[in-house]
Amino acid sequence: MTETPATGTHDETPPIGEADVTAGLEDVRALIRRAAEDNERDPASVHLVAISKTAPAEVILPALEAGQRLFGENYVQEAKAKWPALRERFPDVELHFVGPLQSNKAREAVELFDVIHSLDRLSLAAAIAKESERVGRQPKLLIQVNTGDEAQKAGVAPDAVETLLAECRSTHGLTIQGLMCIPPAEDPPSPHFALLARIADRHRLPILSMGMSADFPAAIQMGATHVRVGTAIFGARARKG
Repeated sequence: MTETPATGTHDETPPIGEADVTAGLEDVRALIRRAAEDNERDPASVHLVAISKTAPAEVILPALEAGQRLFGENYVQEAKAKWPALRERFPDVELHFVGPLQSNKAREAVELFDVIHSLDRLSLAAAIAKESERVGRQPKLLIQVNTGDEAQKAGVAPDAVETLLAECRSTHGLTIQGLMCIPPAEDPPSPHFALLARIADRHRLPILSMGMSADFPAAIQMGATHVRVGTAIFGARARKG
């Protein structure tokens, strides 16, 4: 299941309380532990990326105070507005960009994010390489794979991963650490997770970013190293006006 932001003209989502965020985080952590143990995996091998897109700083704060350090954002400008101040208080935060990335936002993304999950084309690879050299830092990079070949969704086709990987490495000198996918909402997710795991194994890529609030236990069963969970922690998305 995808976690698509709700749309509308009014914010009708009631504010979520500190206790709700803390309880949601603990519930998700417990489910991750259980899913890992059920599949004879070390729970420490599964990293929770708390998806905080649309959540204001005061809603994120309880998760930070509860020890959560990996967070994901979909929008560069939104992240720029709220994370610098939070990082002053919590400098060990690891910030992940999980949304579609425009090439003209590569500079800001490279400066702000530690991991980019959505590399899916050579023009973006070129922009990231240029900005990484300029600022002297390179985020960890994951290739987004469109496992369902959905026309409306970002990501490279499964049979094009090898070519994109080779070009990223040889042409732009980029190190690719793993793969990410978002299965089609109407499909059972496990076959898509299994496909991504096979591709990652073929290319010896260590990071598998897959699984969201509705399906992360299945992703863990298929080998996910990073699960991206938002709604189960922060509640329903605020409606954007």
